[in-house]
Amino acid sequence: MTSTDRNPVRVGLFGLLGSGNLGNDGSLEAVLGYLRAEHPEAVVDALCGGPEVVAARYGIPARRLHWYRGEYRTASRAGAIAAKGLGKLADVVRTAAWVRRHDVVIVPGMGVLEATLPLRPWGFPYSLFLLCATGRLMRTRVALVGVGADAIGNRPTRILVRWSARLAAYRSYRDALSRDAMRAMGVDTARDEIYPDLAFALPALPASAPSRPSGLVCVGVMDFHGGDDDRARADEIHRRYLEGTIRFVRALVGDGRPVRLLTGDEVDVPVVEAILDAVDSPLVTAAGASSLTDLMKETAAADTVVATRYHNLVCALKVGTPTLALSYAAKSDALMDRMGLAAYCHPAREVDAERLLVQFRELERGSAELRLTLSERNLTATRCLEQQFTALTTALFPATGHTREVRETP
Repeated sequence: MTSTDRNPVRVGLFGLLGSGNLGNDGSLEAVLGYLRAEHPEAVVDALCGGPEVVAARYGIPARRLHWYRGEYRTASRAGAIAAKGLGKLADVVRTAAWVRRHDVVIVPGMGVLEATLPLRPWGFPYSLFLLCATGRLMRTRVALVGVGADAIGNRPTRILVRWSARLAAYRSYRDALSRDAMRAMGVDTARDEIYPDLAFALPALPASAPSRPSGLVCVGVMDFHGGDDDRARADEIHRRYLEGTIRFVRALVGDGRPVRLLTGDEVDVPVVEAILDAVDSPLVTAAGASSLTDLMKETAAADTVVATRYHNLVCALKVGTPTLALSYAAKSDALMDRMGLAAYCHPAREVDAERLLVQFRELERGSAELRLTLSERNLTATRCLEQQFTALTTALFPATGHTREVRETP
């Protein structure tokens, strides 16, 4: 029997979704939009970090990614260590059983092949490896769609990431940097394509946006402690980042500019609170964004955006607001270059408030021209993502063009 005359294709979505990171959830939303528009017959569910959130917000069944609920907490006591170890074994069985019930599993975007933030190999890299390995064993197509990658120093993490990529049936990347990194790790990328970040496929905002004070600057902050190789100096990196950001916000307030603080993950809230306490001005307020759409509304209402998190940058660029990146990884520089703003990057590890202000004023002087550039680049991004989804249909849903065998559901 073929997929054209039997049950609909079963599609699983996999990742740290519903866990408080707006960028991850925005990538999920973009892929769900594609599936609902192009493959409305597909039966979709998720194996993810926050199943309750995913089920409530996106209306799909969802299961917890890890058997052990304390997976991302440091285990120090013997009982917790034993439970975490048992969880690793249980996750092998749970992941295999879930994968077997699907024809296709999609990992929607996210930096799943990188370690630009602190990451333990037996956390998500292990989970991704289990997914890709069981997908190969169960003959379920696993697709890493529009993902981010980077060089990885930690050997166990690098091995898990390399084999995950090798075992996946389909790979595409959000920038050339990512594809180059996987090629350097020994993955054959000859057939892997590059497309813009999936969040650029989210619906555009309505023509009218909420009014904000003239001169508004959105400052996107992050609980930044460096990358996976910076653990020994993580506190120093965070202190310098926070102090530099506070000085920059104070300077904006000194010029009479209203400032709106943005986050991209629940863990960023203490940074917002620290800035509000340090600056203590009615000109500084905090946004309560719960989605990338909320972030797009905030950044669309601003004259200028200065942001750290990758998807804060994506949202600002997508709505055409001149943006300066407090760049914490090469992926931010690549994004800014793709959108025509390569000159407006500042290192998050070395925030120099005076130099940042100089770059900020240069950005504002070129605002009109930059808005035109962003409009053009966004049109290109939209066309490229249409090609991405067409390629995804060809790779994962060939029954739309020719038939294929589909396993019986057990």
